[in-house]
Amino acid sequence: MPTYPDAPRLALVDDRHGRAVPDPYRWLETAHADTQPPEWSTWRDEWSVAQAALLAEDRVQWDAREHFAARIAELLSAGVVSPPYVRGGRTFFSRRRGDQQFAVLLTIDPDGSERVLLDPMALDPSGLTTLDSWQPSKEGDLLAYQLSEGGTEESVLRVMDVATGETVDGPIDRARYSPVAWIPGGAAYYYVRRLDPSLVPADEAQFHRRVYLHTVGTDPADDVEIFGEGHPITSYFGASVSRDGRWLQISSQEGTEPRNDLWLADLTTSPADAPELVAVQVGVDAQTSLHLGRDGRAYVATDREAPRGRLAVTDPTTPTAEHWVDLVPEDPEAVLEDVAILDGDSLERPVLLVAWTRHAVGELTLHDLATGERLGSVPVPGVGTLGGLVEQPDGGPVAWFVYTDHTTLPHVYTYDARTGAVELYASPPGTVEVPQVFTRQVTYRSKDGTEVRMFVLSPTDGPDRPRPTILYGYGGFGVPLQPGYSASILSWVEAGGVYAVAGLRGGGEEGEEWHRDGMLGAKQNVFDDFHAAAEWLQSEGWTTREQLAINGGSNGGLLVGAALTQRPDLYGTVVCAAPLLDMVRYVTSELGASWTVEYGDPEVPEQLDWLLAYSPYHNVTEGADYPATLFMVFDNDTRTDPMHGRKLCAALQAATSSDRPILLRSEGDVGHGARSVSRSVDESADMLAFTARWTGLEVVASRDVAASTS
Repeated sequence: MPTYPDAPRLALVDDRHGRAVPDPYRWLETAHADTQPPEWSTWRDEWSVAQAALLAEDRVQWDAREHFAARIAELLSAGVVSPPYVRGGRTFFSRRRGDQQFAVLLTIDPDGSERVLLDPMALDPSGLTTLDSWQPSKEGDLLAYQLSEGGTEESVLRVMDVATGETVDGPIDRARYSPVAWIPGGAAYYYVRRLDPSLVPADEAQFHRRVYLHTVGTDPADDVEIFGEGHPITSYFGASVSRDGRWLQISSQEGTEPRNDLWLADLTTSPADAPELVAVQVGVDAQTSLHLGRDGRAYVATDREAPRGRLAVTDPTTPTAEHWVDLVPEDPEAVLEDVAILDGDSLERPVLLVAWTRHAVGELTLHDLATGERLGSVPVPGVGTLGGLVEQPDGGPVAWFVYTDHTTLPHVYTYDARTGAVELYASPPGTVEVPQVFTRQVTYRSKDGTEVRMFVLSPTDGPDRPRPTILYGYGGFGVPLQPGYSASILSWVEAGGVYAVAGLRGGGEEGEEWHRDGMLGAKQNVFDDFHAAAEWLQSEGWTTREQLAINGGSNGGLLVGAALTQRPDLYGTVVCAAPLLDMVRYVTSELGASWTVEYGDPEVPEQLDWLLAYSPYHNVTEGADYPATLFMVFDNDTRTDPMHGRKLCAALQAATSSDRPILLRSEGDVGHGARSVSRSVDESADMLAFTARWTGLEVVASRDVAASTS
């Protein structure tokens, strides 16, 4: 059994609504460090150094690490390319070559020449600056873009003159997750910014957002506040302006709740700095958005009375629900994902292209724009995932979309309504030898009898023998897990392992009801679905307990944390990345308070009971035979504080009776989301090599693996 670093155990017990809640490792939290006893900082530093040494000692035994690092880098070397976004006479797109650390933003100018607009590595050769988002003006002559540093996701907003590359506006800070809604002409835009921290309590600095109107080139201190006062402090706001500049749309949702309020303003009858907002829906338990069509109609995408989504239409001057007329009704088995309007003089009639997912697999259908009549299905490149539809903002018969599946790099395709043809538009800039594997979608039953679907990728057509297997899941926030190219997955299967991806409740694979069946007081359903997936893989002969690893990050880190504490007998190895694990104190750091609508609020007694029932940190059992576990945390993670991984790591090290290690991998200067390719390769190689070591995978070097898709 490994010798673990000394970890003082505090006799600290909180009284929460009459419930005694112990927290022996609170000294591993860094938030609010200024109020902690001074010795806690010393303990934390010494413990962290010792954990790094323990990791290094175990890493020596990860024989497959160099293989995985090289192969993952190779599988990423083809690069990526985005769909085109046409504004005025320019086309904007991003592309990453195999030798680049980040995607680069480019433009094709009206003369057909291609230019680089933003290259993160040129801005910061250290690789610590990321391009978080960008939005060209409607004329394409200006570009709003947002950069952050060190993985913090604290975006700073600037505006570039596209022709010259000169910065003409900004920087504007506190613009994290901000939309940019340009007004035609490019003189001004709406955006979202947090209040000055000096105006709010210190622990609320990440909240208190407002929608502002900003005039390019002026001091943001003079911006006009348009919206936000009086809403819950954790509210997020959206803003968009229709192509013709007439309609301003503003949405609001509290935290990450699966519902929103929505308003519409006519900017031809009220000024841009004081828009007269008309409620489309307020206080309704549904998600709704508007697409203002070039034909003057408002197209309403909503899950109101339709958990899998429907598309209605109305006059924007009468935007409320009683005026909606269904155009594309809800499908009983497919989730409506996106729509694009195709029109123009070259078409007999305008049409509507609709993207769906049926049990997490993408489909396209074509409809009459006036009546919604289904005209037929549109062929797609395979059984996989379709990226968001991109239409021409000024109208036209062509739309773009991205296609990928488990063994296919993302490619950009066009659909041309004049011919009905789907054609390849753009491929990744490089080529790579992609291993061929067997892929299948299976169905199994969860504890309560619910049918759950899962993708299984393997090197053979069926379970020839139990193999080292990774089971991956997420199960939260309505996020669906769909087929997609992954260098890590392909590397694992090519080496002889099996990789399974389960579409658990809490996700969006089957619509909003599927999400709600795995949130708040129903969160245990997610873990039951995951346990059932593991049992199915073992009973069907794919793997054994000793060979089964589970992997998850963020909300998926909570998933595998709960899985290992609830059923340590079921899993042999665990990789838990950027997790939430202390579900009593998750609200005390960064964005945690915005997730109470998904998990529950520990300040509410009933909801505290939900959380305590599965909170991994509070469900560690002394003397349990815990799996080999690798926690991966990131020092600049401003979403899931690294304290979660630290605290459960310490608790498991103290409790386990197993000779399998409990390890912590901590990384600085990186956060929850975007990072350089080299950082991603290192992280994935460590994850796979640790998993190979403890599941017994002996790497198969040959790439000549028979293949099929079923």
